[in-house]
Amino acid sequence: MLLESITMTDFQKGLKKTKTLIIPFGTVEEHGSHLPLSTDTMQVYEVVKEAAKRIKVFVAPPLHYGVLTSTRNHAGSIGISANSLRMITRDIIKSAYVKGLRNFILISGHAGNIHMSALKEIGEEMIDEFDDIKIAVISEYDMIRKESDKFVETKDDGHAGEIETSRILHLAPHLVKGRAKEEYPKLPKPFLVRDKVKYWKGGIWGNPAKATHEKGKKLFLFSVDRVVEIIKRIEKIR
Repeated sequence: MLLESITMTDFQKGLKKTKTLIIPFGTVEEHGSHLPLSTDTMQVYEVVKEAAKRIKVFVAPPLHYGVLTSTRNHAGSIGISANSLRMITRDIIKSAYVKGLRNFILISGHAGNIHMSALKEIGEEMIDEFDDIKIAVISEYDMIRKESDKFVETKDDGHAGEIETSRILHLAPHLVKGRAKEEYPKLPKPFLVRDKVKYWKGGIWGNPAKATHEKGKKLFLFSVDRVVEIIKRIEKIR
């Protein structure tokens, strides 16, 4: 049940069948010269919408902005602070709790460390505040990494490479504009740098040329299966 599409009456009826809400998180972030800025949002939202066709669950509209670090200097990347992410996530959960929802799956299409830490921090805060609340925090990208090792050819694939290009080829092929060149960031770890573009001009971590629609479909369906499993698990926890 997509919150953006149902009425308040539908919502009330839905509460009799499930008290679980999935909140998808994405970004407005560069994904090379070949993928749309909404790549993270698109991937995770399509996965949870498909999961909602298989099992009764509420799905919130995606939050399109996230915490950006290594990509924040690139053209098109528009992010928010970790504090902003924590505050809006807290407000959404508390408001939904008042309306009768008790199980919350925070699933992000963006796997940035600070971004994910902010979501986990709020999850911990909420389970301390409410005795009857259950929360799962998931990086959708990390969830499929082990499965992708079975057929993805790029060993160190990360951002806008073989995996994400394959997924967008499956979900929205008309938005894929050719194939950018293989690239990997050369950030001088462990040092923090201001001008990240200097060390990562194309904003790609991997090899988009190896992407295919078939790989994207496999990853998409695998992710949907895992989300359905998580929904079942969270509703069984007492």
